[in-house]
Amino acid sequence: MTEPTPVPSPEPRLLTRLNRRGFRLVMLLDGLAVFALAVVSMVYRFGGPSSWPTYSPGAYAVSFTVATLIFLAAFYFGGLYEREPRLGGAAVLPQAARLSLAAGSFVALLNLALSGLLQQRGSLIGRALPFPIPNLVAVIVLAGVAVAINRAVVHALRTRREGLPRVVLAGDQADLDLARRHLEANVSELVVVAEVDDPRGVVQVAEETRASDVLLVSAGWLDEWYPRTIGRLDRLNVTTLLRVTGRETLFGLDRLREVGGLPFVLLLPQTMSSSKRHSKRLLDLLLLLVTAPVWVLLLGGVALHQLVVAGRPLLFRQVRVGVGGETFEMVKFRTMRLDAEAEGGAQLSQEGDPRVIPGCRWVRATRADELPQILHILTGKMSIVGPRPERPELTKGFEKEIAGYTRRHEVPPGLTGLAQIHGRYHTDAQYKLGYDLQYLVNWSPVLDLEIIARTIYVIVMRRV
Repeated sequence: MTEPTPVPSPEPRLLTRLNRRGFRLVMLLDGLAVFALAVVSMVYRFGGPSSWPTYSPGAYAVSFTVATLIFLAAFYFGGLYEREPRLGGAAVLPQAARLSLAAGSFVALLNLALSGLLQQRGSLIGRALPFPIPNLVAVIVLAGVAVAINRAVVHALRTRREGLPRVVLAGDQADLDLARRHLEANVSELVVVAEVDDPRGVVQVAEETRASDVLLVSAGWLDEWYPRTIGRLDRLNVTTLLRVTGRETLFGLDRLREVGGLPFVLLLPQTMSSSKRHSKRLLDLLLLLVTAPVWVLLLGGVALHQLVVAGRPLLFRQVRVGVGGETFEMVKFRTMRLDAEAEGGAQLSQEGDPRVIPGCRWVRATRADELPQILHILTGKMSIVGPRPERPELTKGFEKEIAGYTRRHEVPPGLTGLAQIHGRYHTDAQYKLGYDLQYLVNWSPVLDLEIIARTIYVIVMRRV
């Protein structure tokens, strides 16, 4: 383990706190750039604001502000404001261009919809959001370029303020020697502040040297580091990258990052980024709002049936493990006898479970007993799609027996999930975990909609 080098002065505390809450200075720059592009495009075509056609400058200002907010929302939910490593950052322009096209298209559709609605109500206003199409196209084309330029400016300012990235090399001695030889030819890109050959000492060294990045050059250490060590480094605002060889790339790794001529991949303490988690929450609320007439009727109908067949208590309450491993009291319609767990304590349900009340078997088979959990979705304790919540007693055993089981708690548990449409009630927990982790890695709004559609198919076909 090499001697740590002197540390630079820490960055301003206010900026650090804002960054941890998801705010990025580049957001302001991107917003100003989009708004400025809209104004400049109008001046280029028509001259000063007094010469702009049809609408007042104030109406155009409101339209440009709304469009700017839509562009920023697209950039945020598209992942442009996730914390990127200072080393080997991914190219911004292609992603920014795609998101600009999506945002501009949404602005045009929103303008068309709102204008049509106003005309139906007899309004004399021609466009709800005055924004000439040629000008909008120009903004779409140039916004991606402006975003990429802003990233370059912010990166340069950060390097000027903090200096070059401060790197800790970690790995076995042979791998450290190989990495050192490559990095010595790239002294203008980074500063190696320490080398660590003990897997247990990296967090302390990173903290003492105020490192910005840790380069893990021995893949064999990953089992010991993941996820606790990487999580501790992330809380110190330290990025972890893993050097990959040809063997790892054969597994389908993408977005390789080049540092000193060596290929690396970014290691994250969480599978799903914060922007994706926020997108997922918005999708949940939107779907509940759109389908409210359906689920309210279903909830009421099943409740009446259960009162007649199962009697009181109508709801069954049970502590389950939610997001972050925190527990909450989950409710569902009671389908089992009151003494279902009088003997043996917590038990996984089985196919043809004799504890189920006969008149409630169809409720359980169609998963209608889960309908009260919609209330948990409204409060954010659950999601429409996600890993199913398990009981703490069972989770403790799974965590000991199944490596990586805790990662399924990264998102709120779901009313349905990938494991539920492919598995059954009696499917082993280890196999279900594979589906849950696959869901986290590949999440998208389209995947949630697909799982919801397939859940309906599974219920109708009684494949539970």
